[in-house]
Amino acid sequence: MEKKELFEKCLEFHISIDTRNILKNDVFIALKGENFDGNLYCQQALANGAKFCISDDKCNENLKDTFIVENSLTFLQELANYKRNKMDIPFIGITGSNGKTTNKELIHAVLSKKYSTSATKGNLNNHIGVPLTILSIPKDTEIAIVEMGANQPNDIIELALIAEPNFGIITNIGAAHLEGFGNLEGVLNTKKQLFEYLSKSRENTIVCNGDDERVRNILPNVNIFYFGKGQDLKSNQVIADPFLNFSYSYKDYHSPIIQTKLIGTYNINNFLAAISFGILFKVPFEEINAALTNYTPNNNRSQLEITAKNKLIVDCYNANPTSMQAAIENMIQIPGDNKLCILGDMLELGKESEREHAKIVSMIKDSNIPTYFIGKEFQKTLLNSKDAFESSESLINSFNLDSIKDKIILLKGSRGIQLEKLIEYL
Repeated sequence: MEKKELFEKCLEFHISIDTRNILKNDVFIALKGENFDGNLYCQQALANGAKFCISDDKCNENLKDTFIVENSLTFLQELANYKRNKMDIPFIGITGSNGKTTNKELIHAVLSKKYSTSATKGNLNNHIGVPLTILSIPKDTEIAIVEMGANQPNDIIELALIAEPNFGIITNIGAAHLEGFGNLEGVLNTKKQLFEYLSKSRENTIVCNGDDERVRNILPNVNIFYFGKGQDLKSNQVIADPFLNFSYSYKDYHSPIIQTKLIGTYNINNFLAAISFGILFKVPFEEINAALTNYTPNNNRSQLEITAKNKLIVDCYNANPTSMQAAIENMIQIPGDNKLCILGDMLELGKESEREHAKIVSMIKDSNIPTYFIGKEFQKTLLNSKDAFESSESLINSFNLDSIKDKIILLKGSRGIQLEKLIEYL
């Protein structure tokens, strides 16, 4: 069967890469990884109801309803790009060191007020997740939003060539995934690949925080919609105690106070980015404001959880030096002395890890906010400190968390530290 014919056949059905979630008439694409080989499960997929399988293992060439391709991952990516090119709708690409998912969700909330909008589910933002995102876009979609993550050089251009966005935003460029990138320049060179792709056509559009010099300096010659100080779109009153409340103006329009359900002044740029896309796609301001007011985070990102004993600022899905500093600065701005930080290691920082963790410790000491540190990286910096613990379990077992009451508590750390385990005790 010719590749194009096979693509068309695949697009008639739902695509799955996990036999545990196979539904009747799904197409199973067998992928290989370091610790798994989907080719071993083609027969199981068919038994579970798959319409047919795509495999790159010739051991399956005699298996009924199975098509052999040269590389299953490449086939998945090419299939997604094939579908993308059949869709004559705007595609918005989002990348950056911090705020990708929050941006995606806020933009989705705003645009959904006027359009049938499809966005990346969860954190499916890598070389497998982006194709799956595209392949899951419903036929009636009018705007697609694709989150693009990266942890090593050239990740973004690979994803851009699959999704072919014509709108884009880089939320920021900071010290994240340094283990893969080597240094901040490596982060910048990879993130700017989204702009390099968009520069293919001057008709493409970029939304840019005009106050971010690092991003502003890499802008290509395309349409630019700016937000920030001195721009047509800018924030006015910005208060977080702890929820972010703000107003904004755009040319002659002045918004009422927007009362959000997100924590932290550092989220203001995420809201302004969503407003920018709302303006670009002509969503009425009243609808934009309603979407921002009603958006409720549910993914351990900048969300407030009020327990019987404390108020928890839960931001423990991801952490890097830039986002950690922003979260601490927000805690410093919250009035009162009833504050506590519980900070987990920032992972994947490579040779910069020791220095970056030391910076955070120094910042905390200057803030005078009582803090517990969790993880081996913080332990290296805080040798023999009674406030440093190897893991979340160590803190639970070593300290009477039930005694912590009437506090505003920041839980901030990388996902691997599992700070969410502490919530039930606080």
